[in-house]
Amino acid sequence: MHIIFGFVQNTYYLCTKFSELCSMDMQIPSFNSFIENSIKENWSKNALTDYKGKTYQYHDVARKIEKLHILFEYSGVQQGDKIALCGRNSANWAIAYLATLTYGAVAVPIQHEYRNQHIYNIVNHSDAKLLFVGDIVATQIDENEMPNIEGIIYIPDYSLTLSRSEKLTYARENLNRIFGEKYPKFFHAENVKYHIEKSPDELAMINYTSGTTGHSKGVMIPYRALYGNLAITLEEMGSHVPENSKMLSILPMAHMYGLAMEFIFSFCHGCHLYFLTRVPSPTIIAEAFKEIRPAIVVSVPLVVEKIIRKTVLPQVQTNAFKVLMKMPMVKNKVKERVRKIVDEAFGGNAYEVIVGGASLNKDVESFLYSIDFPITVGYGTTETAPLITFSDYHDFIPGSCGTSVKGMTTKILSSDPENIEGEIVTKGINVMLGYYKDEMTTDQVIDEDGWYHTGDLGTMSADGHVFIRGRKKNMLLGSNGQNIYPEEIEDKLGSMAMVSECLVIQKDEQLIGLVHPDMDEVQNMGFTDKELEDVMEHNRQELNDQLPTFCKIAAIQIYKEEFEKTPKKSIKRYKYQN
Repeated sequence: MHIIFGFVQNTYYLCTKFSELCSMDMQIPSFNSFIENSIKENWSKNALTDYKGKTYQYHDVARKIEKLHILFEYSGVQQGDKIALCGRNSANWAIAYLATLTYGAVAVPIQHEYRNQHIYNIVNHSDAKLLFVGDIVATQIDENEMPNIEGIIYIPDYSLTLSRSEKLTYARENLNRIFGEKYPKFFHAENVKYHIEKSPDELAMINYTSGTTGHSKGVMIPYRALYGNLAITLEEMGSHVPENSKMLSILPMAHMYGLAMEFIFSFCHGCHLYFLTRVPSPTIIAEAFKEIRPAIVVSVPLVVEKIIRKTVLPQVQTNAFKVLMKMPMVKNKVKERVRKIVDEAFGGNAYEVIVGGASLNKDVESFLYSIDFPITVGYGTTETAPLITFSDYHDFIPGSCGTSVKGMTTKILSSDPENIEGEIVTKGINVMLGYYKDEMTTDQVIDEDGWYHTGDLGTMSADGHVFIRGRKKNMLLGSNGQNIYPEEIEDKLGSMAMVSECLVIQKDEQLIGLVHPDMDEVQNMGFTDKELEDVMEHNRQELNDQLPTFCKIAAIQIYKEEFEKTPKKSIKRYKYQN
């Protein structure tokens, strides 16, 4: 039986399987207690590293958290006050986040890629009292656009770039002296004592959605949702990842997927987490995989697909490999060799590769499944912080995104959920409190029985595996009233020659494919614009041969630049609908 340890108000709390916790209506442990316990248990071990930069051990993290707590206290920050964080992934960003929660304040992560006006809107709408900023954001924002914040703190060294409070200025200028007076005989593990949430529904975070529809909503995430996701990851991943394992953070921590699956899990499990502080290009990611050799890889489809297509397929799509794969007597040995090549591309040490944020391309998924590579796909939303469904790779079924995670119940609103798609709805420990200052929108997505309506369409097999068809809002209506799911067409188009990214939109009852070509390949091949257009026209005809009459593509339009994306690498569809 897998055991989860936590403690509440300095006494150890032991619960058996997470499923029993959810079904027995037992007390939910304090989420912050897991942070406190991990720091104490791993005091002298490596905790956080900026890739190619500085490493902090758990006691270093505790010391910095304590100094930020002093800064908060002396500057008048109260429990429940909002503290925003806007910067690239880094150890200091992570420490500021931990300091905010363990003080009892409410964290407001902001994607650092957002335009200035979007940052101002979130800071002002969330009523943030303080704002932590990274090096790039610090040089671009105008504090006059955020009249209600009392101070701006520079993430790299926690210095003040703005103070509208004498208390805040005094606290920062005298921080080391105050710390020394508080702990004259050094700072020890027994000095670590963090905020214990008064109720599982206490607000921990406001996380603004990524804005694929052009409108960000402030998702109010309670401590129970953070605990629910932590408990799931500890049970599903923790037993396969030894403590002190190395992990790699490549997803933005300002988004719930990267925050929960990479950072919170790693820190609370006693792992050593590396942050890619630079833009995570495929080259940098491949280098980091090779050097760090992470115990589990958490990724979005874009990263996995580029690694497979650029690094792996050129090695295994030779005529020799294809012939050998058809020979029964050597097929297994060849498969093992191919799997080793893929494994090494992800560092050679990963128990499994977890994909989320969007569906994995079917061709890439089929290739990985055919060689028995440990790939699995999960599903969630910001509103569930983030997990709704997930299965270990041993239970992975191609095309699915796992089964409902423990603590959550998921169903399909359909007369025949196995065969007729319907909206995916869910309820349980991970569901948000609602949208900040937006009761009307909250009521539209959480019904009176507590079901959160995801807006996604899917089916569910008899054994509970969920298969996503597409977004309800993205569904197009054909000329004869047929439902068209653009994501399904995009999956096929995305596997065709020279296609790097694609979208399918509807214009005057016709379907148009928007394609960003693989420009590196275009350049290598020396194609002219006319030749590239000919390739895409061939793709269109080949694609239409695979599609029903009512969803054939009328034309393909070429975009030389990459499509604009959210920080989790989802294309902003609304930018291209017209």
